[in-house]
Amino acid sequence: MNPRHEPPTTAAATFTRVLVANRGEIAVRVIRTLRELGIESVAVYSDADADARHVTEADLAVRVGPGPAAESYLDTDAILAACRATGAQAVHPGYGFLSENVDFARALAAAGIVFIGPGEHAILLMGDKIRAKNHVAAYGVPVVPGLAEPGLTNEQLAAAAPGIGFPLLIKPSAGGGGKGMVVVDGPGDLAEALASARRTAASAFGDDTLLLERLVASPRHIEVQVLADTHGNTVFLGERECSLQRRHQKVIEEAPAPLLESLPDGADIRERIGRAAVAAAASVGYVGAGTVEFLVSDEAPGEFFFMEMNTRLQVEHPVTEEVVRIDGRRIDLVAWQLRIAAGQRLDFTQDDVTLQGHAIEARLYAEEPARGFLPSTGTVLAVREPTGGQVRVDSALAAGTPVPPFYDPMLAKVIGTGPDRAAALSTLERALAGTLVLGVKTNTEYLRLLLADPDVVAGRLDTTLIERRLPELEFATPSPATLALAVHLHLASSPRSGGPWGADDGWRIGGAQLLRLTAEVDGATHLLGATCDGERSTIHHAGETYSVAPAGVGSFAVNGLLLPVDSATGPDGTVWINHAGWCGAVSFPTRRQLLDRRLEGLGRESGTVSPQVRSPMPGTVIAVAVTDGQSVETGDLLLVIEAMKMEHRLTAPTPGMAEIGHLRVGDLVKANQLVASIGTEKETAR
Repeated sequence: MNPRHEPPTTAAATFTRVLVANRGEIAVRVIRTLRELGIESVAVYSDADADARHVTEADLAVRVGPGPAAESYLDTDAILAACRATGAQAVHPGYGFLSENVDFARALAAAGIVFIGPGEHAILLMGDKIRAKNHVAAYGVPVVPGLAEPGLTNEQLAAAAPGIGFPLLIKPSAGGGGKGMVVVDGPGDLAEALASARRTAASAFGDDTLLLERLVASPRHIEVQVLADTHGNTVFLGERECSLQRRHQKVIEEAPAPLLESLPDGADIRERIGRAAVAAAASVGYVGAGTVEFLVSDEAPGEFFFMEMNTRLQVEHPVTEEVVRIDGRRIDLVAWQLRIAAGQRLDFTQDDVTLQGHAIEARLYAEEPARGFLPSTGTVLAVREPTGGQVRVDSALAAGTPVPPFYDPMLAKVIGTGPDRAAALSTLERALAGTLVLGVKTNTEYLRLLLADPDVVAGRLDTTLIERRLPELEFATPSPATLALAVHLHLASSPRSGGPWGADDGWRIGGAQLLRLTAEVDGATHLLGATCDGERSTIHHAGETYSVAPAGVGSFAVNGLLLPVDSATGPDGTVWINHAGWCGAVSFPTRRQLLDRRLEGLGRESGTVSPQVRSPMPGTVIAVAVTDGQSVETGDLLLVIEAMKMEHRLTAPTPGMAEIGHLRVGDLVKANQLVASIGTEKETAR
């Protein structure tokens, strides 16, 4: 549903056509505000996104290249060409991609196109964590103790680490979003952590400069939204708490911060941290919407430390929009970005800003929490998003939407609001319960488990809570009835090519024949028997028999019991199903696939580890650590695959001689593709 914003005005109509240099839910969200303001929108898309929702919702759309972001959304020349071809007067970069790229901003300026963001000085200074930290400290903004100097080698950083103390945090100086950040508990882990962080920083940001910071005990992540015009006016719009993170990536965000709401002097701390954010922004002549992030110790909430400034719109900006009031009106941050870029003055002051109610946002990702949060790719087969007066959804989802491996896995953001935090939590839980995505795995169940955690309910948050809770989370598993339903749906959708002789339903003269099926779900294999008689199926599994038949739209009768079911079947026969608290996929490997697996195991002793190494996900090879014929030990790194901004390290399953073949950095691999194998010296010689 569309969020509730202040009434459109003609103030931003200085622009008549704006290009959105992004994709996914943020592109859809920006396009929505452009439409409300009567401004034409231009979308850009890669080959992988040709059928994406932001493309269909824009007034115009321009292809900018193939799937990989470096060849499309990060291609400055392609974006500029799209601007020229469509006559776009300004570019909204969203977040990620080119949003904090100073060369892109310069290129737009040179072409006479307005960059909807801050000036070059702010991007350059705040984009470098070392320079930013040293800069704001000079303006009285408190910073975390540590070492922030450019040009330091790993050896120099390691030598300084004991003086900072363990545990400590390694951070790339460039970039953001937690990418490349590594916690080091002791000196023995430091060398590998520095090497990993430096490689990630170089790959992700083109700058491998690192800094060290003291790890703050019981840390809470508080950030302040600022808004500044070109006339010297800067205000802060309350704060957000983003303490629920996994691997330094935010998962759930809310406004106002529960920490400040729970303290007798919370209003005073809010004022002080807000003024510090304004000072940091003003110190670089900031223009537009930006966010200043602080680290606050739960043990001493009156102290806060500057972390970084994000010189762009934040993913979590909707919670601010939902609670901030200007003279009783909601605020649209995208609309204000457009007005400010057009040279307009803020028409309110800090005294006009108030907070009303509470808002909590959950990020919906294409990933598998039960499998170590592996990214999930594919095509959305069915989607249902929640509605209601207290619910907001910022989404890129639609049936048929591709979810490729090249980009961030975020699909949507679900926001619950209410007069207080308890009401907002309840709204968000109901909204997530009503959210359905079939065709790719999502973290919906994981989000609901987090929201039910007693500490989350009580507002006792910190940035390590998720990592502590993960081992305790119990994910739902499919019931026998769910599995029977999946088999029935698979048989009902089997191809009918070749007439009755090509149908995979076991029909024979004189009655249906028992079919033997193998079903795979959540890493488990099930052997089943099934017969089909018209629309009815009989499933035999684990000594039980299940009779399944349709019982109206979205319902089936299983052994006479009426069950509501959401389902969709992919082109490969995989059944996606949502039933009885479990949502996932049931696949049915072919006899050819099963035979290949058996052949792979021939010649290997029972119980031994397979020497073959397969990619667990589709992605890009970003590092190859060995060469053909190199001797390796169990656990040695072979190569690193990246998909949806997640690195996956593939290691040797057994000692022997590595065989990598022709794989090189930059190569694309498919899920389950053989990428390496470990053989004996004799086998390698052959």
